[in-house]
Amino acid sequence: MHAIPRRRLAAVAIAVSLTAPLALSAGGAAAGAATGSATSLASSTAPFCGITWGSLPKATSPGLQWTGNVVRTRYGQHTCYDRLVFDIAPGRGAVGYNVRYVNQVTGPGSGLPVPVAGGARIQITINAPSTLAGTTTNFVGWRTFRQLKGLGSFEGYTDYGLGVRARLPMRVLVLTDADGGRRLVVDVAHRW
Repeated sequence: MHAIPRRRLAAVAIAVSLTAPLALSAGGAAAGAATGSATSLASSTAPFCGITWGSLPKATSPGLQWTGNVVRTRYGQHTCYDRLVFDIAPGRGAVGYNVRYVNQVTGPGSGLPVPVAGGARIQITINAPSTLAGTTTNFVGWRTFRQLKGLGSFEGYTDYGLGVRARLPMRVLVLTDADGGRRLVVDVAHRW
């Protein structure tokens, strides 16, 4: 006779214990302030350095084309990411690009695989010509970058292969210089 009320009490107790943390994180500000639970929940889900870039491909319309040449590459380390900069001479049009993680970096024109060191590889295609010779830069001791290979230019498109530690968030920016040139910037975060 008393089994049913005890079962109901047990069910209610279980329901309360399961929903109390949800109520706390959903808006129990006074209770959260008293226990600190809401603060620790929010801080544990905050992205590294506030980075929300993701690792999906970053690309413009394939029809965007710039007439100025890619003239130099530069790179630097920042607190939250490693940065790669392509300096592009003044020209006409708009700088287009396709920056994406790939299983295998391929050479422009031939499509043949090109080995690039790193746990993950990024193929960078800049919709601008270049007369730079293919070069290889190794990043010893860097947190994210491992190797950069200049793959060459073919029919007005210039390709690079960037080896990184792992598949990590990245972003791409196009900046305008005072002389009318452009900079294509590729940032890759140190971690998620």
